[in-house]
Amino acid sequence: MDETTRVFVISTAAELAGMHPQTLRQYDRLGLVSPERTPGKSRRYSMLDVAKLREIAELGSEGVSLEGIRRILELEDHVRGLENRLRELESTLADELLNRPGRRVFAAGSAGDVISMKAGTRTRRSNQVVIWRQPRP
Repeated sequence: MDETTRVFVISTAAELAGMHPQTLRQYDRLGLVSPERTPGKSRRYSMLDVAKLREIAELGSEGVSLEGIRRILELEDHVRGLENRLRELESTLADELLNRPGRRVFAAGSAGDVISMKAGTRTRRSNQVVIWRQPRP
């Protein structure tokens, strides 16, 4: 069993979250926490759901409205998804670098553009000095 396994009935989840079961029903209607349903239509909550309920209670005690809480939870879920995608891309890049060492190198151009270079080559650096003088009035 892990933290996503939905095992708690509504009364147990409400007790763990320090809430009334009717509050959990309201949050389910609002889409703040969506438990799974059994074939008999009863709700089942996971430890992640209970943690989310506690977060909702904390935000509510700080004066955040239910709509504000919904938006915060939505943004947190979005950030979590982006972080997961970033980890996937980093893993893919690391695998690619391991599978194709020295194939391609990139550098940044003066205008911020990306320049593809062969491995072992260097960019040319400008050795020019620019002097700026403030014009006299």
